[in-house]
Amino acid sequence: MKSGITRRWLRGSLLITVLIVLAAEAMFLYNYSRSYYNSVQQTMYRRFSSVSGQLKMYTGDTVQNAAASRSLALRRMVEQFADKEKYEFMLLDSYGGVIATSSGTDAGGIVSDADFDQAQQSPDGLGMAIYRTGSGELVMSACTLVPYAAEDVAALRLVTSLTLVAKQIKNVLVISLVVVAMILCFSVMSGLFFVRGIVVPLGQVERTAASIARGELDVRLPVKGDPLDEVDRLRGTINQMAEGLEETEKMKNEFISSVSHELRTPLTSIRGWVETLRTLDDPTDENYRKGLEIINNETGRLYNMVEELLDFSRLQNGRIRMECCPLDLVAELTDAVLFCEARIRQEGLVLSYNEPEEMIPVYADSNRLRQVFINVLDNAIKYSAPGGRITVKLWAGEYKAFVEILDQGRGIPPEDLENVRTKFYKGSNSVRGSGIGLALVDSIMTALDGTMDIKSTLGRGTVVTLGLPLYRKS
Repeated sequence: MKSGITRRWLRGSLLITVLIVLAAEAMFLYNYSRSYYNSVQQTMYRRFSSVSGQLKMYTGDTVQNAAASRSLALRRMVEQFADKEKYEFMLLDSYGGVIATSSGTDAGGIVSDADFDQAQQSPDGLGMAIYRTGSGELVMSACTLVPYAAEDVAALRLVTSLTLVAKQIKNVLVISLVVVAMILCFSVMSGLFFVRGIVVPLGQVERTAASIARGELDVRLPVKGDPLDEVDRLRGTINQMAEGLEETEKMKNEFISSVSHELRTPLTSIRGWVETLRTLDDPTDENYRKGLEIINNETGRLYNMVEELLDFSRLQNGRIRMECCPLDLVAELTDAVLFCEARIRQEGLVLSYNEPEEMIPVYADSNRLRQVFINVLDNAIKYSAPGGRITVKLWAGEYKAFVEILDQGRGIPPEDLENVRTKFYKGSNSVRGSGIGLALVDSIMTALDGTMDIKSTLGRGTVVTLGLPLYRKS
């Protein structure tokens, strides 16, 4: 992962940065050198303009006299040229040949015809060339055609060395390369710092996720608590996932232990009575009939427990379809209350239920609705002490019908109240059971577009309120 992210950064962001910086460097150097060369060129062109202005003043009685005067003036300018250290001033004939130079030499080795040819082809009569002399020196030559007749003088040429200009450009090149290197170094360092700030935490997340996958659910990532840091939020999410998995694993183990205990009790009873019945030959014996009754009851208890587990599993996996139709909620609740009434009285409890006279229509699955009522009533019975009262109420609101089942049992501790809907959860105050009764009720109510609300006071009892949308014909 580290090499992958770093490689993508190198191929993406850093490569683009390097290309942009190098392109900017190349453009800067090109424009800078062109600016210097243009400055030298314009300086020589201005000197040509000054000379042409002076030639304009030379006139004579005849054209020949004026031309002779201009030729003589140009030769004097060349001989008396003041900037011989900077420039070589030349007079050229109509073929580009050198007539005179400010240094008095024949200008051998420093002459190029490129500027003269360009001047002849240019509309303004100006030409320029950059080349190396015979000695290897870089020079610039500028040429202009003489605008007035001056006997054999047809053009003027100025030649100057570009050694200082090249040196200056070289210095700027070195400085700019240093700046470019600093920019790239800063980009690399800042980029690596940024990438490291992502790669290192992601490496921690990867190692922690691998540990969680191996079953080490107690591992945690360090969290700074910065809401603007996406990586920090990811670490917090991983920690929450680990905590959830750890809690689920804990509840699963408790569930397995609880179910194992719940299954062992009736199985032990069944096994014991089977051994007893094998020793009895008289079917009329009271113990024979009692044993068969206990085996039947315990078998039914096991069957109900397994069905409850299977129903919950099917609901969680979406494999149960609700067979919904219009129902009378009063009739469904009354049937469930009557089913549990005998057991309520057997446990020494008092049942309080006033059946409404008018029907309350809802759209639900009759079997699942009955399962919900019996589960809630079963919990009320299990958690109530003899002599307690179980109250069942039913009423219709504006949009919903409500069933309220109250008991005067031991109640649910506040720390357990928010978790009682969770599968496999068994609170500190729980009694026998699989721990999925209320989770199953909550799942069924959700599938029926209903609600389940639980309120409890420790030592005083619990109130479970079930809500279902009223059915209205469209």
